[in-house]
Formats: sequence, structure tokens, C-alpha cells
Amino acid sequence: MLRIVSANLNGVRSADKKGFFDWLAGSQADLVCVQELKAQPGDLSPRMQAPDGLTGYFHCAEKKGYSGVGIYSRHEPDAVVEGLGIGWIDAEGRYLQLDFGELSVVSLYLPSGSSSDERQQVKFDFLDVFMPHLNELRAAGRDIVICGDWNIAHNEIDLKNWKGNLKNSGFLPEERAWMGELLGEGGWHDVWRRLYPEVPGYTWWSNRGQAYAKDVGWRIDYHIVTPSMMECARAASVYKDEKFSDHAPLIVDYDRTL
Repeated sequence: MLRIVSANLNGVRSADKKGFFDWLAGSQADLVCVQELKAQPGDLSPRMQAPDGLTGYFHCAEKKGYSGVGIYSRHEPDAVVEGLGIGWIDAEGRYLQLDFGELSVVSLYLPSGSSSDERQQVKFDFLDVFMPHLNELRAAGRDIVICGDWNIAHNEIDLKNWKGNLKNSGFLPEERAWMGELLGEGGWHDVWRRLYPEVPGYTWWSNRGQAYAKDVGWRIDYHIVTPSMMECARAASVYKDEKFSDHAPLIVDYDRTL
């Protein structure tokens, strides 16, 4: 069994103080994709770099205290791909890929557009260039798992207050249509929704009000996979017993080995 975790940490140092790496030590994860490191390589303690039998690989943003992705692995990869080869995206540290034989595992942090119209346009620009990349990945015929914070809730079931968010970033018609294309013509699969068609599966809650206590959440963290990996997906869960950030870890077990 191959256990892969996706977790937006909203700051790796903050998550460390809240017990993330203590939890990780007992999680039995083989691969852990993390997003929003908000750190540079020099900021990472030895434990953050290589926690409990895992080795960390990172793609940090140029801007300090911002974005950044990483993957912790129990196995040494055959190849490490940092970034998409697109300067303005790679400067923000949003894509990291590890290859193991026929399997590629990606940690993705898709831009948020909630802070301004300018950032929403950056998000749309990212989506425009990311879809061709995803098509190329699929065409290569590899087994692929793309974990991460996609910052898009696809359907009404994926967020509690969908009626109040129809004009808000993360649930805009254009974003939802893009995700629909990805999971339709694109040939990719959303593991959680395929396994559990009627379970909301929220992974993010606003820090405002009582969103977490009242479970007014969004499902914006995904495992998006090729058909071959969907066939291997056996179970998924959202870990909420402890709170490491405003996101909860998404755990998926796949019936295969590296």
C-alpha cells in the first residue's frame, strides 16, 4: 500500500509549532506533499528538512515568507522537477514533481485570486498555461498523482455556503468550468469525489467567525490522478483530530508500490 498525504501548512514553521511533524512521524505516509511553506531553504530546521525517515525536496518562492511547495519521501526519486519552466510561475514556488519509475507525484499550490482583481488575473493566467502542461503529462502515459491546494471548489457539494460564493474567487464559473474540463475531456480523476460521491470532504476553513467549529468549509485540496492511479485508490480521509493550519491533511491510500 502506498500512502500519500497532501497538506497546505500555511507556514511550515507555524505548522511545526502546532505539532505537524509529531503527527507525521506516526502517519505511516510514504509521500507527503506540502504547500505554502512560507520559508526559504535556510529557514528549515533539520527536522523540517528530513523528518523521521523522510527526505524533503523543496521549491521555494523567491519572495521571503511566501508560497513554496515541498515533498517528503521515504524513497529516493529517480528525478526531481522544480517548477514548470515558466519564470513568473516558478518565482512563486508552485510546482514540484518527483519521479519514481513509472510514477510521478506532484505537489501543487495553485494561486489564490481572493486578495485582488490582479491576483485573480494571475490565477486565470496560471490556469491557461497549466492545462496544456497537464495534457502533456497525461499524454506521456505515466501514473500520476497531483496533490495540493488547487484553490477551486468544483461543485456545490464542495463548499458549505455555495450560494453566497457564486461571485467569489475559488467558486467562479470560469474556475469551475476549468476544473470540469480537467475532469472531463482532460481525462483526470478527482480521487475523493470518485470514492465518496456524496461526502463533502472539506479541507479548508476560514479563520473568520466560527467557520471551523461549525464546519463551514471548502474542499479545495485534491488528489487529481490518472485513470491508472484511480484504479489503485482504496481509501481517503481528511485528518481533523489536530489542527496544524487553516487546511487539514488529505490522506489517500493506493494499492501499489513505488
